[in-house]
Amino acid sequence: MKIVPDTSIVINGKLTEYLQSDELKECEVIIPLAVVDELQAQASKKREPGFIGLNELKRIREICAEKNIPIRFSGERPSLEDIKLARSGRIDALIRDVAKNEGATLLTSDYVQALVAEAEGIPVHYISVEPKKLELLFEKYFTPDTLSLHLKEGAPPMAKVGKPGSLTLVKLRNEPSSQQEISEIINGIIEAARSREDGSIEIVRSGALVIQLGPYRIAIARPPFSDGLEVTIVRPIVKLTLEDYHLSQKLIERLKSRAEGILIAGQPGSGKTTFASSLAEFYVRQGKIVKTLESPRDLQVGPEVTQYGPLEGDFEKTAEILLLVRPDYTVFDEIRKERDFQIFADMRLAGVGMIGVVHASNTVDAIQRFIGRVELGMIPHIIDTVIFLKDGEVKQVYELSLTVKVPTGMVEADLARPVVEVRDFETGRLEYEIYTFGDENVIVAVSDVKRKLSNIRDRILAAASRFDPEAQVEVISTDRAIVRVSSENIPRLIGRRGETIKKLEEDLGIRLDVEPLTPTMGEEVQFKVVESGKTVDILFDENIIGKTVNIYVDGEHLLTAVVGKKGKVKVSKYSSSGKALMGALTTGKKIKIFKM
Repeated sequence: MKIVPDTSIVINGKLTEYLQSDELKECEVIIPLAVVDELQAQASKKREPGFIGLNELKRIREICAEKNIPIRFSGERPSLEDIKLARSGRIDALIRDVAKNEGATLLTSDYVQALVAEAEGIPVHYISVEPKKLELLFEKYFTPDTLSLHLKEGAPPMAKVGKPGSLTLVKLRNEPSSQQEISEIINGIIEAARSREDGSIEIVRSGALVIQLGPYRIAIARPPFSDGLEVTIVRPIVKLTLEDYHLSQKLIERLKSRAEGILIAGQPGSGKTTFASSLAEFYVRQGKIVKTLESPRDLQVGPEVTQYGPLEGDFEKTAEILLLVRPDYTVFDEIRKERDFQIFADMRLAGVGMIGVVHASNTVDAIQRFIGRVELGMIPHIIDTVIFLKDGEVKQVYELSLTVKVPTGMVEADLARPVVEVRDFETGRLEYEIYTFGDENVIVAVSDVKRKLSNIRDRILAAASRFDPEAQVEVISTDRAIVRVSSENIPRLIGRRGETIKKLEEDLGIRLDVEPLTPTMGEEVQFKVVESGKTVDILFDENIIGKTVNIYVDGEHLLTAVVGKKGKVKVSKYSSSGKALMGALTTGKKIKIFKM
């Protein structure tokens, strides 16, 4: 009996098992050269299946030599084009050709390969891989409070133990891990990922492999990508419900009714994924259809939530399917690449409730990651609620809205523009403003602007008070202010040829406009105006005697005076104020008087 194994039966170790169990006593093993070259190509790219397959071929040769089973290599070597088209079935076709030419039976664990061989009339023996419970060597290091395990050749095993906010890095033993020890752990992980229903290989790169195995997220790195063989295994310590976070009733109501563009932000290990899982379960209990977009798929959610990975390696293709599925909410864990932000925005604008998870050191940094990737005015339509986590707790919640106004720190009406307001959700206090300034999008802390403007006003007022104790200052912006002093003090403030005001501007670093000080109006009072010889007398009630009053003609300040003991203010007809007052009486202009 001649047998020809394909790549799948070599990698999963089934051929080795059959040879060791004497089930293939009287046979000849023919290894297609296409199998060897494909495994070599994968190993050259630092991919685990290549190393596993080559090690299996080595064991097969040793067993055949031990049991006197003939073994030889046959067939054509695949070309570079054949290797590039391996996923399209080109290598499988070369293997089938060997079985056909040798009159041998094809051994495979690839169901498609078996079907094609039967269709071509090639004898085939399909060996399915039975799921089996494998011992995972790394699990001996895990305790109930172990969050992550860190293994590297030449270094002692390390683990992070505790809970978010109080994690401690612990050395598990003094003896360093050997390359052989870590290789055995990796082989067990890959075997479990291929055979267990809850295992999947999420990412395969040259020198890197990411596997999701039950609750464990496993990242494997080998040279030259890393400087040594390394395995990092992370798992969630606890599974929480939204109620465990003790959120305010106001926030719960918003999540129920208004929040549809939610951003969950925090530093690595802050509990973002755990909170996202809790929020997904919360919406399931609200009767919503919830899906996820994630790679690796490590959200701990119930069977009602379908977890999607990148379809054909592309989240955009997954999003196309999701729009047909019509979920109420989609959890996108984690948003990293440029295209991820576009997909999140497109799905949200299509009407799907979106929950995004991003890495950020603070709440506003999470928002800033969208600036430049989507139009500024669209951000509040894409993100309406930002939840920042630290040490496993919700530390801050912001809400976003769009308005047209003059940004804080500016006063001219012609500076009005669309402004994205970022407010503290619980207090309603305005925290940040995002708007376009020139050609740039800027994000400004409102408290910093107010503090800066206040400091500028205090400095200018201290300088102007040397010239007029009653000086007033109005800060227009961070580079311009108006100083108002009494008319008689304006020349002192400006100085000869403007030297004094120029020096003040240089010292303060701001442009100053000088205007005459208009006294405040105060309380309006009743009066009578009568002519008396050379004066115009203004008569007041007794309660005004001794008070200072301001006299205005058509809204313009005329003079300030003190009411005498007889309740009179006398103004000479021949003074400029008297002439203006007489003119107002004859022309019917409005005269108003206010008590200070």
